[in-house]
Amino acid sequence: MSDKTYLCRCEDVTLEDVHRLIDSGVQTLEEIKRHTRCTMGPCQGSTCRHVLAGEIARKKGLNIEEIDVPTYRAPIRPIKLGTIAGGEADA
Repeated sequence: MSDKTYLCRCEDVTLEDVHRLIDSGVQTLEEIKRHTRCTMGPCQGSTCRHVLAGEIARKKGLNIEEIDVPTYRAPIRPIKLGTIAGGEADA
């Protein structure tokens, strides 16, 4: 893959970004998530979580099963932000 390959399209995180973080000592998916917001976009990691875990494993010479993937907490159903804030009823 090219270093300009996007791992997280929602948050514009590239392979180069991830490699730079790993090389600087950031080692876990959770740490990368906190630095880049990778897996926190509208898709909630459904397209990038496993790709990111695989890239961390490859870069660190580990099996993907050895990578701790944070718990995925998808919403049961979409709701409007106004509903959460108490401004309007959920339709």
